[in-house]
Amino acid sequence: MRLLHTADWHLGQTLHGFDRSVEHQAFLDWLLDVLTNEDIDVLLLAGDIFDTANPPSAAQHQFYRFVAAAQARQPGLAIVAIAGNHDSAGRLEAPLPLLELCRVNVVGQTRRLPDGAVDLERLLVPLHDRSGALRAWCLAVPFLRPGDVPRVTDAPAAAPAAADVSAAEDRATHEPAAGHARDPYLDGVVRLYRDTLTLACARRAPDQAIIALGHCHLSRGQISEASERPLVIGGAEALDAALFDDRLAYVALGHLHRPQVLGTHPVIRYSGSPLPMSFSEREYPHQVVVVELDGAALAASDPVRSIRVPRRVDLLRIPPQPRPLDEVLAALAAWSGGDPALPDTEWPYLSVAVLLDGPEPTLRQQVEHVLAGKAVRLARIDVQPRVRAGDNAPTDALSLDALAQLDPRAVYTAAYRNRFAAEPPPETLAALTQLMNASDDASAGDRR
Repeated sequence: MRLLHTADWHLGQTLHGFDRSVEHQAFLDWLLDVLTNEDIDVLLLAGDIFDTANPPSAAQHQFYRFVAAAQARQPGLAIVAIAGNHDSAGRLEAPLPLLELCRVNVVGQTRRLPDGAVDLERLLVPLHDRSGALRAWCLAVPFLRPGDVPRVTDAPAAAPAAADVSAAEDRATHEPAAGHARDPYLDGVVRLYRDTLTLACARRAPDQAIIALGHCHLSRGQISEASERPLVIGGAEALDAALFDDRLAYVALGHLHRPQVLGTHPVIRYSGSPLPMSFSEREYPHQVVVVELDGAALAASDPVRSIRVPRRVDLLRIPPQPRPLDEVLAALAAWSGGDPALPDTEWPYLSVAVLLDGPEPTLRQQVEHVLAGKAVRLARIDVQPRVRAGDNAPTDALSLDALAQLDPRAVYTAAYRNRFAAEPPPETLAALTQLMNASDDASAGDRR
Protein backbone atom coordinates (compact mmCIF):
# COMPACT_ATOMS: atom_id res chain seq x y z
CA MET A 1 0.00 0.00 0.00
CA ARG A 2 1.37 3.41 -0.99
CA LEU A 3 0.70 6.68 0.79
CA LEU A 4 1.62 10.21 -0.22
CA HIS A 5 2.25 12.67 2.62
CA THR A 6 1.91 16.42 2.00
CA ALA A 7 0.94 19.44 4.09
CA ASP A 8 0.78 23.22 4.40
CA TRP A 9 -0.59 24.09 0.96
CA HIS A 10 -1.87 27.47 2.19
CA LEU A 11 -4.19 27.89 -0.78
CA GLY A 12 -5.22 31.53 -1.15
CA GLN A 13 -1.94 32.88 0.21
CA THR A 14 -0.55 36.14 -1.15
CA LEU A 15 3.13 37.05 -1.07
CA HIS A 16 3.57 40.74 -0.21
CA GLY A 17 0.26 41.46 -1.94
CA PHE A 18 0.80 39.28 -5.03
CA ASP A 19 -1.72 36.52 -5.79
CA ARG A 20 -0.18 33.02 -5.93
CA SER A 21 -3.03 31.00 -7.44
CA VAL A 22 -0.97 30.25 -10.58
CA GLU A 23 1.78 28.70 -8.46
CA HIS A 24 -0.67 26.70 -6.39
CA GLN A 25 -2.42 25.43 -9.51
CA ALA A 26 0.91 24.39 -11.02
CA PHE A 27 1.63 22.38 -7.85
CA LEU A 28 -1.79 20.73 -7.85
CA ASP A 29 -1.50 19.79 -11.53
CA TRP A 30 1.95 18.32 -10.85
CA LEU A 31 0.60 16.43 -7.82
CA LEU A 32 -2.07 14.79 -9.96
CA ASP A 33 0.68 13.34 -12.15
CA VAL A 34 2.59 12.11 -9.09
CA LEU A 35 -0.49 10.35 -7.69
CA THR A 36 -0.85 8.45 -10.96
CA ASN A 37 2.83 7.80 -11.67
CA GLU A 38 3.49 6.56 -8.12
CA ASP A 39 0.27 4.49 -8.02
CA ILE A 40 -0.81 6.08 -4.72
CA ASP A 41 -3.60 4.48 -2.66
CA VAL A 42 -4.03 7.18 0.03
CA LEU A 43 -3.24 10.91 0.00
CA LEU A 44 -2.49 12.28 3.48
CA LEU A 45 -2.94 16.04 3.88
CA ALA A 46 -1.60 17.17 7.26
CA GLY A 47 -3.36 20.51 7.71
CA ASP A 48 -3.22 24.15 6.63
CA ILE A 49 -5.00 23.41 3.39
CA PHE A 50 -5.93 27.09 3.25
CA ASP A 51 -3.97 30.13 4.35
CA THR A 52 -6.80 31.69 6.37
CA ALA A 53 -9.91 30.54 8.19
CA ASN A 54 -12.00 32.46 5.63
CA PRO A 55 -10.22 31.72 2.34
CA PRO A 56 -11.27 33.34 -0.93
CA SER A 57 -13.80 31.40 -2.97
CA ALA A 58 -11.23 30.90 -5.74
CA ALA A 59 -8.98 29.01 -3.31
CA GLN A 60 -11.86 26.79 -2.20
CA HIS A 61 -12.79 26.07 -5.83
CA GLN A 62 -9.14 25.18 -6.46
CA PHE A 63 -9.16 22.60 -3.68
CA TYR A 64 -12.44 20.94 -4.65
CA ARG A 65 -11.48 20.87 -8.33
CA PHE A 66 -8.31 19.07 -7.29
CA VAL A 67 -10.30 16.48 -5.29
CA ALA A 68 -12.56 15.79 -8.29
CA ALA A 69 -9.60 15.60 -10.68
CA ALA A 70 -7.68 13.26 -8.36
CA GLN A 71 -10.61 10.83 -8.27
CA ALA A 72 -10.92 10.95 -12.05
CA ARG A 73 -7.20 10.40 -12.61
CA GLN A 74 -6.69 7.80 -9.87
CA PRO A 75 -9.97 5.88 -9.34
CA GLY A 76 -10.30 4.48 -5.84
CA LEU A 77 -7.86 6.98 -4.32
CA ALA A 78 -8.63 7.76 -0.67
CA ILE A 79 -7.86 11.17 0.82
CA VAL A 80 -7.51 11.88 4.54
CA ALA A 81 -7.21 15.55 5.49
CA ILE A 82 -7.04 17.29 8.86
CA ALA A 83 -7.40 20.95 9.81
CA GLY A 84 -4.33 22.98 10.65
CA ASN A 85 -4.09 26.10 12.78
CA HIS A 86 -4.78 28.29 9.71
CA ASP A 87 -7.93 26.35 8.73
CA SER A 88 -11.52 26.72 9.86
CA ALA A 89 -12.62 23.31 11.11
CA GLY A 90 -16.28 24.01 10.38
CA ARG A 91 -15.57 25.23 6.86
CA LEU A 92 -13.52 22.13 6.06
CA GLU A 93 -16.13 19.75 7.44
CA ALA A 94 -19.20 21.46 5.95
CA PRO A 95 -19.14 19.52 2.62
CA LEU A 96 -18.17 16.23 4.30
CA PRO A 97 -21.36 14.33 3.27
CA LEU A 98 -20.44 14.99 -0.36
CA LEU A 99 -16.71 14.47 0.11
CA GLU A 100 -17.25 11.05 1.67
CA LEU A 101 -18.85 9.93 -1.60
CA CYS A 102 -15.42 10.59 -3.18
CA ARG A 103 -13.54 8.64 -0.48
CA VAL A 104 -12.43 11.86 1.17
CA ASN A 105 -12.35 11.93 4.97
CA VAL A 106 -11.87 15.33 6.64
CA VAL A 107 -11.33 15.74 10.38
CA GLY A 108 -11.48 19.37 11.41
CA GLN A 109 -12.03 19.14 15.14
CA THR A 110 -12.64 16.80 18.04
CA ARG A 111 -16.20 16.18 19.20
CA ARG A 112 -17.61 15.23 22.57
CA LEU A 113 -19.78 12.28 23.50
CA PRO A 114 -22.82 12.80 25.79
CA ASP A 115 -20.65 11.97 28.81
CA GLY A 116 -18.15 14.71 27.86
CA ALA A 117 -15.41 12.36 26.67
CA VAL A 118 -13.71 12.98 23.33
CA ASP A 119 -15.18 10.86 20.53
CA LEU A 120 -12.10 8.82 19.58
CA GLU A 121 -13.96 6.85 16.90
CA ARG A 122 -14.13 9.97 14.78
CA LEU A 123 -10.34 10.35 14.89
CA LEU A 124 -9.67 6.77 13.76
CA VAL A 125 -9.91 6.41 9.98
CA PRO A 126 -9.65 3.01 8.26
CA LEU A 127 -7.41 3.10 5.20
CA HIS A 128 -8.36 0.99 2.19
CA ASP A 129 -6.25 0.45 -0.88
CA ARG A 130 -7.67 1.23 -4.31
CA SER A 131 -9.14 -2.27 -4.56
CA GLY A 132 -11.14 -1.61 -1.39
CA ALA A 133 -9.15 -3.87 0.97
CA LEU A 134 -8.59 -2.57 4.51
CA ARG A 135 -4.82 -2.24 4.89
CA ALA A 136 -4.16 0.22 7.72
CA TRP A 137 -5.59 2.60 10.32
CA CYS A 138 -4.92 6.32 10.60
CA LEU A 139 -4.97 8.46 13.74
CA ALA A 140 -6.32 11.64 12.08
CA VAL A 141 -5.72 14.29 14.75
CA PRO A 142 -6.28 17.92 13.69
CA PHE A 143 -4.65 20.98 15.24
CA LEU A 144 -5.70 20.86 18.88
CA ARG A 145 -6.78 23.84 20.95
CA PRO A 146 -7.14 23.63 24.74
CA GLY A 147 -10.87 22.93 24.50
CA ASP A 148 -10.27 20.03 22.10
CA VAL A 149 -8.25 17.81 24.43
CA PRO A 150 -9.42 15.64 27.33
CA ARG A 151 -8.90 16.87 30.85
CA VAL A 152 -6.20 14.82 32.56
CA THR A 153 -6.31 14.57 36.34
CA ASP A 154 -3.58 11.96 36.58
CA ALA A 155 -0.29 11.48 34.74
CA PRO A 156 -0.70 10.21 31.16
CA ALA A 157 -0.11 6.50 30.80
CA ALA A 158 3.46 5.66 29.94
CA ALA A 159 4.17 4.43 26.42
CA PRO A 160 7.25 3.02 24.71
CA ALA A 161 9.47 5.81 23.46
CA ALA A 162 10.00 6.36 19.75
CA ALA A 163 13.09 4.71 18.32
CA ASP A 164 15.08 7.93 18.13
CA VAL A 165 14.07 9.43 21.48
CA SER A 166 15.25 8.11 24.82
CA ALA A 167 12.97 7.30 27.72
CA ALA A 168 14.85 9.89 29.75
CA GLU A 169 13.92 12.58 27.21
CA ASP A 170 10.33 11.38 27.34
CA ARG A 171 10.23 11.79 31.11
CA ALA A 172 11.98 15.14 30.94
CA THR A 173 9.30 16.45 28.60
CA HIS A 174 6.18 15.01 30.17
CA GLU A 175 7.09 15.04 33.83
CA PRO A 176 7.18 18.51 35.43
CA ALA A 177 10.33 19.82 37.03
CA ALA A 178 10.39 20.28 40.78
CA GLY A 179 8.20 23.17 41.81
CA HIS A 180 6.39 23.38 38.45
CA ALA A 181 2.82 22.31 37.80
CA ARG A 182 2.00 19.78 35.11
CA ASP A 183 0.75 21.41 31.89
CA PRO A 184 -2.90 20.36 31.31
CA TYR A 185 -2.77 21.09 27.58
CA LEU A 186 0.32 18.96 26.93
CA ASP A 187 -1.04 16.17 29.09
CA GLY A 188 -4.35 16.33 27.24
CA VAL A 189 -2.63 16.05 23.85
CA VAL A 190 -0.59 13.08 25.02
CA ARG A 191 -3.68 11.37 26.42
CA LEU A 192 -5.68 11.99 23.24
CA TYR A 193 -3.04 10.51 20.92
CA ARG A 194 -2.37 7.54 23.18
CA ASP A 195 -6.04 6.72 23.77
CA THR A 196 -6.69 6.87 20.04
CA LEU A 197 -3.66 4.63 19.43
CA THR A 198 -4.99 2.16 21.99
CA LEU A 199 -8.30 2.06 20.11
CA ALA A 200 -6.46 1.51 16.82
CA CYS A 201 -4.45 -1.37 18.31
CA ALA A 202 -7.70 -3.00 19.43
CA ARG A 203 -9.23 -2.67 15.96
CA ARG A 204 -6.41 -3.65 13.64
CA ALA A 205 -5.62 -7.11 12.34
CA PRO A 206 -2.03 -8.35 12.77
CA ASP A 207 -1.14 -7.47 9.17
CA GLN A 208 -2.56 -3.91 9.30
CA ALA A 209 -0.36 -0.89 9.97
CA ILE A 210 -1.14 2.12 12.14
CA ILE A 211 -0.04 5.59 11.10
CA ALA A 212 -0.57 9.03 12.66
CA LEU A 213 -1.56 12.24 10.88
CA GLY A 214 -1.10 15.41 12.93
CA HIS A 215 -0.63 19.19 12.79
CA CYS A 216 1.60 20.34 15.64
CA HIS A 217 5.04 21.65 16.58
CA LEU A 218 7.42 19.05 17.91
CA SER A 219 10.42 20.10 19.97
CA ARG A 220 13.71 20.05 18.06
CA GLY A 221 11.78 20.80 14.90
CA GLN A 222 13.36 23.57 12.79
CA ILE A 223 10.96 26.47 12.29
CA SER A 224 10.95 28.97 9.46
CA GLU A 225 12.13 32.47 10.22
CA ALA A 226 9.07 34.38 9.02
CA SER A 227 6.33 31.93 8.10
CA GLU A 228 4.92 29.62 10.75
CA ARG A 229 2.52 31.09 13.26
CA PRO A 230 3.66 30.09 16.77
CA LEU A 231 1.46 27.43 18.38
CA VAL A 232 2.14 28.58 21.94
CA ILE A 233 -0.90 27.90 24.07
CA GLY A 234 -0.75 28.67 27.77
CA GLY A 235 3.02 28.92 27.57
CA ALA A 236 3.49 25.48 25.95
CA GLU A 237 5.58 25.78 22.80
CA ALA A 238 6.16 22.27 21.53
CA LEU A 239 5.41 18.60 22.04
CA ASP A 240 8.00 15.87 22.35
CA ALA A 241 8.54 13.32 19.59
CA ALA A 242 8.22 10.58 22.22
CA LEU A 243 4.49 11.23 21.97
CA PHE A 244 4.62 8.92 18.94
CA ASP A 245 5.72 5.48 20.06
CA ASP A 246 7.05 2.55 18.05
CA ARG A 247 3.64 0.97 17.44
CA LEU A 248 3.22 3.57 14.68
CA ALA A 249 4.58 2.62 11.28
CA TYR A 250 4.74 6.26 10.12
CA VAL A 251 3.91 9.73 11.47
CA ALA A 252 2.86 12.33 8.85
CA LEU A 253 3.07 15.84 10.27
CA GLY A 254 2.20 19.35 9.16
CA HIS A 255 2.91 22.89 10.44
CA LEU A 256 6.68 23.26 10.02
CA HIS A 257 7.44 24.36 6.46
CA ARG A 258 10.99 23.02 6.33
CA PRO A 259 10.99 19.32 5.32
CA GLN A 260 12.62 17.36 8.11
CA VAL A 261 12.92 14.11 10.00
CA LEU A 262 12.68 14.22 13.79
CA GLY A 263 15.82 12.63 15.17
CA THR A 264 17.53 9.92 13.12
CA HIS A 265 14.56 7.65 12.48
CA PRO A 266 12.64 8.17 9.21
CA VAL A 267 9.15 7.47 10.50
CA ILE A 268 8.42 10.87 12.11
CA ARG A 269 8.42 13.48 9.35
CA TYR A 270 7.31 16.92 8.31
CA SER A 271 6.74 16.91 4.56
CA GLY A 272 7.09 20.70 4.51
CA SER A 273 5.20 23.18 2.35
CA PRO A 274 5.13 22.68 -1.44
CA LEU A 275 5.82 26.39 -2.07
CA PRO A 276 8.10 28.83 -0.25
CA MET A 277 5.75 30.85 1.94
CA SER A 278 8.29 33.63 2.42
CA PHE A 279 11.75 34.65 1.23
CA SER A 280 13.22 32.86 4.25
CA GLU A 281 12.06 29.57 2.67
CA ARG A 282 13.46 30.11 -0.82
CA GLU A 283 16.30 27.60 -0.33
CA TYR A 284 14.14 24.82 1.16
CA PRO A 285 13.96 21.50 -0.74
CA HIS A 286 10.16 21.63 -1.14
CA GLN A 287 8.81 18.12 -1.53
CA VAL A 288 6.15 15.50 -0.99
CA VAL A 289 6.85 12.14 0.65
CA VAL A 290 5.89 8.70 -0.69
CA VAL A 291 5.51 5.99 1.96
CA GLU A 292 5.23 2.29 1.18
CA LEU A 293 3.71 -0.11 3.67
CA ASP A 294 4.15 -3.87 3.70
CA GLY A 295 1.61 -5.33 6.07
CA ALA A 296 1.91 -3.77 9.51
CA ALA A 297 5.26 -2.09 8.88
CA LEU A 298 7.17 -0.05 6.35
CA ALA A 299 8.40 -1.91 3.30
CA ALA A 300 11.87 -3.38 3.66
CA SER A 301 13.28 -1.66 0.58
CA ASP A 302 13.11 2.11 0.00
CA PRO A 303 10.03 2.62 2.25
CA VAL A 304 10.14 6.45 2.43
CA ARG A 305 11.03 8.59 -0.60
CA SER A 306 10.99 12.34 -1.13
CA ILE A 307 9.98 13.85 -4.47
CA ARG A 308 11.00 17.45 -5.13
CA VAL A 309 8.25 19.88 -6.12
CA PRO A 310 9.20 21.90 -9.22
CA ARG A 311 9.12 25.65 -8.61
CA ARG A 312 6.98 27.60 -11.07
CA VAL A 313 8.01 31.07 -9.87
CA ASP A 314 11.38 31.97 -8.39
CA LEU A 315 12.09 34.20 -5.39
CA LEU A 316 15.16 36.39 -5.88
CA ARG A 317 17.31 38.45 -3.52
CA ILE A 318 19.35 41.25 -5.13
CA PRO A 319 21.86 41.80 -3.70
CA PRO A 320 22.21 38.61 -1.61
CA GLN A 321 23.22 40.72 1.44
CA PRO A 322 22.27 44.33 2.30
CA ARG A 323 24.46 46.86 0.49
CA PRO A 324 24.59 50.68 0.22
CA LEU A 325 22.01 52.20 -2.10
CA ASP A 326 24.40 53.10 -4.93
CA GLU A 327 25.66 49.50 -5.07
CA VAL A 328 22.12 48.15 -4.97
CA LEU A 329 20.98 50.35 -7.86
CA ALA A 330 24.02 49.34 -9.88
CA ALA A 331 23.34 45.63 -9.26
CA LEU A 332 19.70 46.03 -10.28
CA ALA A 333 20.65 47.95 -13.42
CA ALA A 334 23.09 45.21 -14.43
CA TRP A 335 20.54 42.43 -13.88
CA SER A 336 18.83 41.33 -17.09
CA GLY A 337 15.49 40.54 -15.47
CA GLY A 338 13.16 37.59 -15.92
CA ASP A 339 11.65 36.20 -19.11
CA PRO A 340 9.40 38.91 -20.61
CA ALA A 341 7.64 36.27 -22.73
CA LEU A 342 6.01 34.85 -19.61
CA PRO A 343 2.74 36.27 -18.25
CA ASP A 344 3.36 38.66 -15.35
CA THR A 345 1.80 36.14 -12.93
CA GLU A 346 4.90 33.99 -13.52
CA TRP A 347 7.54 36.71 -13.24
CA PRO A 348 9.94 36.17 -10.32
CA TYR A 349 9.42 37.92 -7.01
CA LEU A 350 12.23 40.24 -5.95
CA SER A 351 13.45 41.25 -2.50
CA VAL A 352 15.89 44.18 -2.42
CA ALA A 353 18.14 44.68 0.64
CA VAL A 354 19.49 48.20 1.22
CA LEU A 355 21.78 49.77 3.83
CA LEU A 356 20.90 53.42 4.52
CA ASP A 357 22.54 56.15 6.59
CA GLY A 358 19.19 57.87 7.17
CA PRO A 359 15.72 58.38 5.71
CA GLU A 360 15.47 58.12 1.92
CA PRO A 361 11.98 59.33 0.88
CA THR A 362 12.45 58.42 -2.80
CA LEU A 363 13.91 54.96 -2.21
CA ARG A 364 11.08 52.99 -3.78
CA GLN A 365 10.87 55.33 -6.78
CA GLN A 366 14.62 54.92 -7.40
CA VAL A 367 14.39 51.13 -7.24
CA GLU A 368 11.31 51.01 -9.47
CA HIS A 369 12.96 53.33 -11.99
CA VAL A 370 15.95 51.00 -12.36
CA LEU A 371 13.63 47.98 -12.69
CA ALA A 372 11.40 49.60 -15.33
CA GLY A 373 10.98 47.28 -18.30
CA LYS A 374 12.34 44.22 -16.49
CA ALA A 375 10.13 41.16 -16.07
CA VAL A 376 10.06 41.08 -12.27
CA ARG A 377 7.68 41.77 -9.40
CA LEU A 378 9.13 43.94 -6.64
CA ALA A 379 7.84 42.21 -3.53
CA ARG A 380 9.75 43.99 -0.77
CA ILE A 381 12.52 46.43 0.03
CA ASP A 382 14.35 45.42 3.18
CA VAL A 383 15.87 48.59 4.66
CA GLN A 384 18.56 48.28 7.30
CA PRO A 385 20.44 51.16 8.96
CA ARG A 386 24.14 51.32 8.22
CA VAL A 387 26.14 51.34 11.46
CA ARG A 388 29.52 53.06 11.36
CA ALA A 389 32.47 52.64 13.73
CA GLY A 390 32.00 54.79 16.82
CA ASP A 391 28.22 54.96 16.46
CA ASN A 392 26.20 54.33 19.59
CA ALA A 393 23.58 52.43 17.63
CA PRO A 394 23.59 48.66 18.20
CA THR A 395 25.31 46.66 15.46
CA ASP A 396 22.37 44.26 15.28
CA ALA A 397 19.72 46.89 14.52
CA LEU A 398 16.63 45.31 12.98
CA SER A 399 14.87 46.30 9.80
CA LEU A 400 11.14 47.07 9.76
CA ASP A 401 10.49 43.69 8.14
CA ALA A 402 12.51 41.94 10.85
CA LEU A 403 10.64 43.83 13.56
CA ALA A 404 7.32 42.76 12.04
CA GLN A 405 8.43 39.12 12.23
CA LEU A 406 9.26 39.14 15.95
CA ASP A 407 7.11 37.02 18.23
CA PRO A 408 5.73 39.29 20.98
CA ARG A 409 6.05 36.43 23.47
CA ALA A 410 9.77 36.16 22.78
CA VAL A 411 10.19 39.94 23.08
CA TYR A 412 8.35 39.99 26.40
CA THR A 413 10.36 37.02 27.72
CA ALA A 414 13.67 38.64 26.74
CA ALA A 415 12.68 41.96 28.34
CA TYR A 416 11.56 40.22 31.55
CA ARG A 417 14.81 38.25 31.77
CA ASN A 418 16.84 41.42 31.16
CA ARG A 419 15.08 43.35 33.91
CA PHE A 420 14.49 40.72 36.58
CA ALA A 421 17.11 38.04 35.75
CA ALA A 422 14.39 35.40 35.92
CA GLU A 423 11.84 33.65 33.75
CA PRO A 424 8.44 35.35 33.39
CA PRO A 425 5.60 33.77 35.39
CA PRO A 426 3.75 31.06 33.40
CA GLU A 427 0.38 32.65 34.16
CA THR A 428 1.56 35.93 32.61
CA LEU A 429 2.72 34.16 29.45
CA ALA A 430 -0.58 32.30 29.34
CA ALA A 431 -2.53 35.57 29.60
CA LEU A 432 -0.43 37.14 26.83
CA THR A 433 -0.95 34.10 24.62
CA GLN A 434 -4.69 34.17 25.25
CA LEU A 435 -4.83 37.82 24.27
CA MET A 436 -2.82 37.24 21.09
CA ASN A 437 -4.86 34.22 20.08
CA ALA A 438 -8.19 36.00 20.67
CA SER A 439 -8.64 36.88 17.01
CA ASP A 440 -7.68 33.36 15.90
CA ASP A 441 -10.06 31.82 18.41
CA ALA A 442 -12.89 34.08 17.20
CA SER A 443 -12.37 33.10 13.57
CA ALA A 444 -12.14 29.44 14.53
CA GLY A 445 -14.95 29.53 17.06
CA ASP A 446 -16.81 26.86 15.14
CA ARG A 447 -14.11 24.41 16.23
CA ARG A 448 -15.51 24.37 19.73
